[in-house]
Amino acid sequence: MPPLRTAALTVVALVAFAGNSLLARTALRDTPIDAMTFTSIRLVSGALILAAIAARMRRSPLAEGNWPSALALFAYAVFFSFAYTAMAAGTGALILFAAVQATMIGWGLSQGERFRPIQSAGLVLAAGGLITLMAPGITAPALIPSLAMSAAGIAWGVYSLRGRRAGHPIVATAGNFLRTVPLSLVGSAVLIAHARPDPAGVGWAIASGAVASGLGYAIWYAALPGLTATFAATVQLGVPVIAALGAVLLLGESLSLRLAVAASAVLGGIAIVILSRRRPPPLTPPRDPR
Repeated sequence: MPPLRTAALTVVALVAFAGNSLLARTALRDTPIDAMTFTSIRLVSGALILAAIAARMRRSPLAEGNWPSALALFAYAVFFSFAYTAMAAGTGALILFAAVQATMIGWGLSQGERFRPIQSAGLVLAAGGLITLMAPGITAPALIPSLAMSAAGIAWGVYSLRGRRAGHPIVATAGNFLRTVPLSLVGSAVLIAHARPDPAGVGWAIASGAVASGLGYAIWYAALPGLTATFAATVQLGVPVIAALGAVLLLGESLSLRLAVAASAVLGGIAIVILSRRRPPPLTPPRDPR
């Protein structure tokens, strides 16, 4: 793939991922729609788009994906929506990203991965940034939404770890989204008394599911073959930044000093961890035994 096309696809995908925070916050702040209805419409519309993409590839989406991954995806979407009923978009994106990375790094450590001193320093820096953001104060985010967004990040981290074993990522993602549809219907039925399917909110939910989620993932997977693994992990640091800037420009949110300092520490620390990973030694030809 030409480098320019890879760069363009990567930028579009990152904007789409950040757009999920902006769309969810807009819908849940500015329209009467409830979190569960938003979640259900987002997942159903994402499933339809991804199933259509899989069909064009002449593959059956239900042939890949699995129920444990679908449950993790559903948990992420539910906690994500409920968190954004009372949380700024930029703050939520940062907490989500930190929780995702903490889950994946923690899993690596539990499997025997060992950190170099500089990686440990990066991890301490990132943790310090998150503590700075969450510490009590007039600009600190509310506790319950913060916990909900942390849970969303953990669920997405689990989903990402499970996705490493997927055969075809787009088809597997489509299969997992389709499996969330009955879960969404059950959730909506349980909370039917609180349902408020506002037309504007429904429109934002469809945009989040079909465009920012469905097409966003498809574009990201199209860009991945042109990216190294380290670069792909590093560029995702831009998602919380794009979300925070978008929230300031489009939603009228303020960029507090606390958020700016915390974001610099969290993203900088995670960047150190990613960029300092040990690379496998190059393959050498076997020695001639003669």
